[in-house]
Amino acid sequence: MFSYRHAFHAGNHADVLKHTALIATLKHLTQKEAGLTLIDTHAGAGLYRLDSDFTETAGEAREGIFKLMASLRPPGKTPEPKPAKPGGKGPETAAASEAPALKDYLDLIASLNPDGRLKVYPGSPFVMHSLLRTEARDKLKLFEMHPTDSKVLAANVAQLKAGRQIAVARQDGFEGLKAVLPPPNRRALVLIDPSYELKTDYAQVSACIQDCLKRFATGTYMVWYPVIPRPEAHDLPRRLKTLATQAGKPWLHATLAIGSDEATAPALAVPGERRRPGLRASGMFVINPPHTLKAALQPALATMLQVLGRGPGKGTTLEAGG
Repeated sequence: MFSYRHAFHAGNHADVLKHTALIATLKHLTQKEAGLTLIDTHAGAGLYRLDSDFTETAGEAREGIFKLMASLRPPGKTPEPKPAKPGGKGPETAAASEAPALKDYLDLIASLNPDGRLKVYPGSPFVMHSLLRTEARDKLKLFEMHPTDSKVLAANVAQLKAGRQIAVARQDGFEGLKAVLPPPNRRALVLIDPSYELKTDYAQVSACIQDCLKRFATGTYMVWYPVIPRPEAHDLPRRLKTLATQAGKPWLHATLAIGSDEATAPALAVPGERRRPGLRASGMFVINPPHTLKAALQPALATMLQVLGRGPGKGTTLEAGG
């Protein structure tokens, strides 16, 4: 069960979707003065080197954050948009300004790479930390079971010198979550992003959400999942929609599919290396989303598809209910 390492996938298109949605949600929730508890049930290592052996081997960041940055923020050019030409489209840099949620995401990545070279990518724990407020006494609780990643996560968090504001536990996040809901400040955002290595992960996510809604019905719950040809993956968003509806809670569902890489495979393949198809689509399901989230994600998804889409099967979906 410990073969999955997110370092192989850091900065890919799924991270682009997940972290753009996460930042947009947090920016809305932190507008209120009341403190907020943030919980990541499967935190990973927290911070990743994009020039490490892991990311170099998989190369998924090249089709994700590298491609996005190269298109929307080319080196040596200002990220500020230029006016579109009459009757035509403006430069690619205008796309990010038309999608503030995506701009916020790129700003965060850029802040961790001040020399302009993409070397560091923040996992969800560091994305969450970037929006923690000391004055509001926000708290961040991180769970990670992988024996190596949990140690790396603790070391990375220690460098932040955040004291008691961040707590790290080597524990199953599905189980650990039960002890921290409801939170003392009665406001929480929970990110659930397991590896989905096991088929049982899908059922655990559903059971976890059902339990969470009983323990703390007003929390905001964000579930990332892979869109793959497996019945459990296709059933998950339907089950989450049913749970939200039964609880009388609003929901939002967004997906991003970059399509087949057949057209680009020759240019990306490394001689002598066996190419794997990799993940082509993923989704985010949010229960009790901010009322602003759908409007924030709509232009962001359009830009992601424009820049990252690469072949047959590409597309996005965005729906809300409740």
